[in-house]
Amino acid sequence: MSTALTVPAVASAPATAAAYPTTPVKVSDGAGSYISGTLTWYNRSVDFTGTLKSVGCRRAWYSVFDGYANPLGARSSSTHCNTVTSVPAALPADVVGGGSYVGVCLDDANGKPVTSCGVYFRP
Repeated sequence: MSTALTVPAVASAPATAAAYPTTPVKVSDGAGSYISGTLTWYNRSVDFTGTLKSVGCRRAWYSVFDGYANPLGARSSSTHCNTVTSVPAALPADVVGGGSYVGVCLDDANGKPVTSCGVYFRP
């Protein structure tokens, strides 16, 4: 006599990497220009994805800092006038654990801030 063994079918979820933390960003000048998007925090960099709406001429500026307020890297978009455009940026943060916070600024065509910069901390 033979005995048939059956193994129950068990579905297993595939292994996936943990999601990287994100932070929403919004900096506006009160006159219609703004930077809006998301910071994604990686181990040794921070990425910004989002848009710049410029009334007149504006540029986006980003800088990442460590936990002691030391600058780790900065980037700026080019100047954009009277438009809405994508302004992605990859910010280097080449220290253990990556950046602690990012400053996001809305600048005029000459690189002068037109409003207070937003400060966004790593979650």
